[in-house]
Amino acid sequence: MAGDARAGPSNLLFLLIGLAASLLATSRAQPTDVKVGLIIDARSPVGKIANTTIPMALDDFYAAFPNSTARVQILHHDSGGDVVAAASAALQLITVQGARAILGPQSSVESTFVADLATRAEVPVVSFSATSPSVSPTTARFFSRAALSDAAQAGAIAALATYFGWRRVVPIYQDDDYGSAFVPFLVDALTSARATVPYRCALPAAASSDAVAAAMYRMESEQTRAFVLHTRAELAERVFAAAAEAGMMGEGYAWVITDGLTGLHGFVKPPQGVIGLAAYVRDTPRMREVEKRWAHRYMREQPDAERAHAEMGCYAVWAYDAAWAVASAAERLSSSDLSSPPGLVGGKGGPTDIAGLGKSVSGENFLRAINATRFEGLGGWFELIAGELKVPAFEVVNIMDNGKERSLGFWTQQHGLTRHVGRPSKVLNGELKPVIWPGDSTVRPSGWVQPTIGRKLQVAVPGNVSDSYRPIVHLIVDPVTNQTTAGGFVIEVFEAAVRLLPYALPFEYVKAKSMPYDELVEAVGNGTFDAAVADITMTADRSINVDFTLPYEATAIAMVVPVRDQRGSKRTWVFLKPLRYDLWLVSAVFFLFTGFVVWAIEHRANEDFRGPPSYQVGTLLYFGFSTLVFAHRENLKSNLSRIAVLVWVFVVLILQSSYTASLTSMLTVPQLEPTVADYGALRSSPEKVGVMNNSFVLRAMTELGFPQDRLLRYPDAQSFHEALLNGSIGAIVNETPYLKIFLKTYRDNFTMTNPLNKTGGFGFAFPKGSPYVMDLSQAILKLTESDEMNMIERKWFGDPDDDSDTQGDGQFTSDSLNFGSFWGLFLITGVTSLLCCAVHLVKFVATNQRELPSNLSWKGRLWRLAKIFDDKDPSSHTFRIKDDGGSVAGRDNTVASPRIAHSEFGSPLSAPYTSEWSVATTPVTDEIEMVTGGEARVEVAPNTDGSRENGIGQ
Repeated sequence: MAGDARAGPSNLLFLLIGLAASLLATSRAQPTDVKVGLIIDARSPVGKIANTTIPMALDDFYAAFPNSTARVQILHHDSGGDVVAAASAALQLITVQGARAILGPQSSVESTFVADLATRAEVPVVSFSATSPSVSPTTARFFSRAALSDAAQAGAIAALATYFGWRRVVPIYQDDDYGSAFVPFLVDALTSARATVPYRCALPAAASSDAVAAAMYRMESEQTRAFVLHTRAELAERVFAAAAEAGMMGEGYAWVITDGLTGLHGFVKPPQGVIGLAAYVRDTPRMREVEKRWAHRYMREQPDAERAHAEMGCYAVWAYDAAWAVASAAERLSSSDLSSPPGLVGGKGGPTDIAGLGKSVSGENFLRAINATRFEGLGGWFELIAGELKVPAFEVVNIMDNGKERSLGFWTQQHGLTRHVGRPSKVLNGELKPVIWPGDSTVRPSGWVQPTIGRKLQVAVPGNVSDSYRPIVHLIVDPVTNQTTAGGFVIEVFEAAVRLLPYALPFEYVKAKSMPYDELVEAVGNGTFDAAVADITMTADRSINVDFTLPYEATAIAMVVPVRDQRGSKRTWVFLKPLRYDLWLVSAVFFLFTGFVVWAIEHRANEDFRGPPSYQVGTLLYFGFSTLVFAHRENLKSNLSRIAVLVWVFVVLILQSSYTASLTSMLTVPQLEPTVADYGALRSSPEKVGVMNNSFVLRAMTELGFPQDRLLRYPDAQSFHEALLNGSIGAIVNETPYLKIFLKTYRDNFTMTNPLNKTGGFGFAFPKGSPYVMDLSQAILKLTESDEMNMIERKWFGDPDDDSDTQGDGQFTSDSLNFGSFWGLFLITGVTSLLCCAVHLVKFVATNQRELPSNLSWKGRLWRLAKIFDDKDPSSHTFRIKDDGGSVAGRDNTVASPRIAHSEFGSPLSAPYTSEWSVATTPVTDEIEMVTGGEARVEVAPNTDGSRENGIGQ
């Protein structure tokens, strides 16, 4: 008993310690609840989707991370789509229920007010459905968007307009923050893509079916057939119903819906042929598994919903990833951040005093944790950049008749439209799969048609046109019937282009009163006329008011001046003009070079090239230049020199013939030259210049610095002609088409110089944004590529080949011959002469190698070779070396005359050559016989004592 009594207190102590440890462990294992508010419109499609998606996302998160230390507790609030109710719910969540963050609210209008309250209380707001650019992290610091901003898809819509060739696009949008804030981004993107927005259709969210139908009928009577729909799902249903009733869902129409409607296409039920944009979601096993569970859960929670509603669109994906991001951020916060009451630290008022809320350290940390969250979500890589969801790509889908989506391709900011995501397209404007358009058509809608009211296009044509320029354009109005008839080159080009349009274009010509073309262009721009068809030059200033088609006639500013014959004033030195200075110089050099080569080869073996230095220089010069007239008399002994001269004489023959022909042309053909060579000469001269009335050339000349007091205006070609003849003006400056017409009539005494400046050419003018501009431009291109344009030009302007002699100044003078025309001949003769000279030099060095002592320096060797080169060549066949075989001094000094063997031709050059020498016991004489001209001469070498023995030939 005593032992049991002693053990009792000890056991009780151990029991208390174990109980305390168990309670402590239990308290540590219990996760912290993080209250997060959810503000939605429970009866809307997005609200129903969020009610299913967000709890499912949290269940999946904590199933994946069962040991989480924080648990997000959702506090539901139904705003019913009312802004005041949403703001009241946010205030209650922040001040009463202690919410750490808010998911939603659903609409952009509600988000604007809630984000302002949350920013003042420093409670993060994460929206998965407020896509309007009207609310953003830049305007509300504690606002984060876990969805794609509507502004991100404006570029994709503009790319579609460019790809399909729509020049006019009409936006149909909901008239509130959701729709109105998106339209400016869309208009800017379309304008950058060279498309226009002729008008807009704004519909209130509560617009009745009758009001929507009236708007559709108004649009059906207009020209545009491409529409972009950006509304909530409820209004979109009424729009599509009214459009179908008005016949706007048939062939020829194009409809594009934004991603907000594509994500709810099961609720909207868009007709077949509509093109939709959707945030790109990769098809992964996880996505398929989540989508399958989500559909079952949605149908279980919404038993009255249609099966088409149970499709997981962009809103479901964004809501899922937003809930996952909030749970992940809560898990990373410390327990102290999660336990401190939000918005009440340092507050001046009570819990309902929102204006007195102080700084919340936990709210700042929670916002930072949310914005720093990154993970692989259902929609791809989840990352918030500056509080905005990163835009991966948009998928372009085609709605089919069964309500299903058919993928056409993708759009990214980097690659544009492509068939495969992440791969650049090889086509300039992108590439998509074939589209099934409304009305089950495969023909691409043009985006606009003729207005159904049947009004003809009012085309302005200048009425008062001078007779001189009637081939360009003219208009006649019958005073009796008031019928208008237009003609001329411009009119025929316009009508030919209209015939090439893929549709009928009814128009009528309207006479425009006499006015400058700048005023005519302004009249088109302000709507007085629908178009202007005339010889209107496209300029930068005029393009501000109108849109021009592509030019149908190239133009430039040029100058017409009188011509005069220059032969009489330049006959003194005319003989120098056939060859240009470079050819004269090269020819002189080659005359000297050829003479030198011949002298170098013939010097040792030919008496004609020997003698005093002055005689040799004279011979070199004379021989070289005498080849010009083939008058050289020197007999060449070497075959090498003969080859060099033969090639050179051939070159001289060609040079001489060319010189003669060119000189003859200069002396006999009239040398017509313009009185003013170019614009620089005209500007520096005192001559006055004629320009055409109401032409932009006057302004262009003034801008180029030409004195305005020297510019005289004339109305027609005849006035220009008279002014040139009487000397009132020295030149005409105008555009080339007018100058060609002038020269057709007065070509004999005038010419057109090279163009001063290029201009934009002639184009047809239409109001800004006119859809006819692009179609007519394409028609003009087709017309230019065909032979019809040439036929029209020949009809009104004559054969273009007849004008070839009026262009530039190439026909006035015969061009001098230059070195470029003969460099090949000089190359041949130069190489030939160098080779001949080189071969002779090599033979000379090889022959006289024995005469060079080995102990001489290189300078001595050169000097020795030069001395040998200056001497006669005893081995040449032109010299004969002999010995008489006579006696020495004191003996019989009679020297026998050498024998000369005469050939049958009687020429000593034919005598056989002998190298035998007759040597006496004591050498007395060295007798060398030289055969020159058939005469024999014996020279007696002096004795060693300086005396000379008698011999034959003395």
